[in-house]
Amino acid sequence: MAAPAETEAGGGAEEAFLTFYTEVKQIEKRDSVLTSKNQIERLTRPGSSYFNLNPFEVLQLDPEVTDEEIKKRFRQLSILVHPDKNQDDPERAQKAFEAVDKAYKLLLDQEQKKRALDVIQAGKEYVEHIAKEKKKQLKKEGKPTNIEEDDPEVFKQAIYKQTMKLFAELEIKRKEREAKEMHERRAEMDVWIAGGTFKQIQKERKRRKTGPF
Repeated sequence: MAAPAETEAGGGAEEAFLTFYTEVKQIEKRDSVLTSKNQIERLTRPGSSYFNLNPFEVLQLDPEVTDEEIKKRFRQLSILVHPDKNQDDPERAQKAFEAVDKAYKLLLDQEQKKRALDVIQAGKEYVEHIAKEKKKQLKKEGKPTNIEEDDPEVFKQAIYKQTMKLFAELEIKRKEREAKEMHERRAEMDVWIAGGTFKQIQKERKRRKTGPF
């Protein structure tokens, strides 16, 4: 399966994500076994750029875990995927180790951890809202209000999918913001190189904020 482009949007990205999600769920039970091969495969397979945005999923932890449990899990996974322990596959092991290390450091930062928890909560609330609306519509039509989300596993998978989409959307916005800021810095540099003064640079900044009209 080809890896979905990080900045891809629309139907193509949605289809690629859903395909990746399906494959992830198919190997979930196998990956629950802590083996180096499985964990490296999980963290580096095509499309993992979506998966690795959620630090709790990278470490395979529930959002409610304690900091001590996070540290314990990090030690387990970092040993399993460390390049020195996987010299037959050093490049992918290094990539997997970096993903685990990044997730761990993010969760140590309480502000970053809260942001991740907020995204997960938003995903859960969205799925709950959709489920509620489905039941309301069925009741209005005089039909049984049983829906597939009544199955705990289906409900859990729906939250997983929605949470992944939210993390991906935030990452795309972050990259767009960085690209815009870089463009603005280059514009200021061009003014400076052309002999512009600080006043002219300030004028250029104001022009970008207000627009040409």
